[in-house]
Amino acid sequence: MHATLRPALSAALAARAAEQTAFLAELVRIPSDNPPGDCAPHAARTAELLEGLGFTVERHVVPDSAVRAAGMRSVVNLVVRRRFGPGPVIALNAHGDVVPPGEGWTADPYGAEIRDGWMYGRGAAVSKSDIATYAFALAALETVAPSLAGTVELHITYDEETGGEIGPAWLLADCISTPDIALGASFSYAVIEAHNGCLHLEVEVTGRSAHAARPASGIDALEAATHVLSALYAWRKGLAARESAIPGIGAPQMVVGLIAGGINTNVVPDRVTFRLDRRIVPDENAEAAEAELRAVIEAAAADFPAARVAVRRIMLARPLTPNPAARGLTDLLCAHASRVMGETVRAGGVPLYTDARHYADAGIPVVLYGAGPRSIEEANAHRADERVRPDDLHKATEVVALTLADYLTAPNS
Repeated sequence: MHATLRPALSAALAARAAEQTAFLAELVRIPSDNPPGDCAPHAARTAELLEGLGFTVERHVVPDSAVRAAGMRSVVNLVVRRRFGPGPVIALNAHGDVVPPGEGWTADPYGAEIRDGWMYGRGAAVSKSDIATYAFALAALETVAPSLAGTVELHITYDEETGGEIGPAWLLADCISTPDIALGASFSYAVIEAHNGCLHLEVEVTGRSAHAARPASGIDALEAATHVLSALYAWRKGLAARESAIPGIGAPQMVVGLIAGGINTNVVPDRVTFRLDRRIVPDENAEAAEAELRAVIEAAAADFPAARVAVRRIMLARPLTPNPAARGLTDLLCAHASRVMGETVRAGGVPLYTDARHYADAGIPVVLYGAGPRSIEEANAHRADERVRPDDLHKATEVVALTLADYLTAPNS
């Protein structure tokens, strides 16, 4: 980086810090809960705000059929492209949809209240803050470093909370964007190069109903389901020994999160369904993890041959693994974050799964970094009183701007 560029970028960002905080507050005040997933109004306002920064914004409307298939109501993905010169294309992806607020808030979930140095609101940390981070980093580069070698794209998508299939995956599959490398939204100021995958299975146990006075004349689906569940919980205990070698990931997990069934209190239940969530660490093979889980279910089901047990895959999100092709971007992020945050920031993993996997699945190296405190727990991500410090927002923006300035130079072209 040119010797004068760093202080110039820092000064340009500092001059717009209050404007950036107000930008984020406006994003937080507009609901974009998913479900129900009616996110077009938020996209419309976000596009207006981006245009207010001087960007040309492409509005990519996802067809209604695809939106309904994803269980949503409306999705418009936004793309901003800024070509500085010949060189690599780097996409910066953040999502504008958020989980519903839930209970237990001490602040208005859509109020963007600033209290004791924190901004409170649903999406303040995950990941509306990263929309603001990436937008203002790009705006600063336009002002201070217009002769970089390469292109920066902003990908603002709206279906992360339902899997990303009509967000980043849709943009990439339709060749709306073909970046060389990507930077994805994060949850803290750690640099993330790996995260878990996730498998959702639905298990349906079918028996035969009967009067409670004559239960032997039926086939008790709940009894069979309980046996399968007991086998799954016994198997789950062994996951603790499979700790990932990547810092921050931990061990694989399995949770049964939904269960339904039965007809009435005085009727032998003829059908029980449950859904489970299996977190897959980067050290595992996703298909092998699914096969193992299905084998546990099938073995337990064999003890109740009169009942029928069917297993259906709902979702398989493969884990993100460290990509050597992203090492240059990772190293730059760690170096700048360590200097700006005043502490050593290293690359690691998180036990979540994100839209970054869609870039990886398309063969695009990807790293995660964005605004936030030290951890997702401190940010109250997906919990009541979600929050971010405006100071951390501004620092993350400086890190991203400096990293892009270093990355988009002739050696990377």
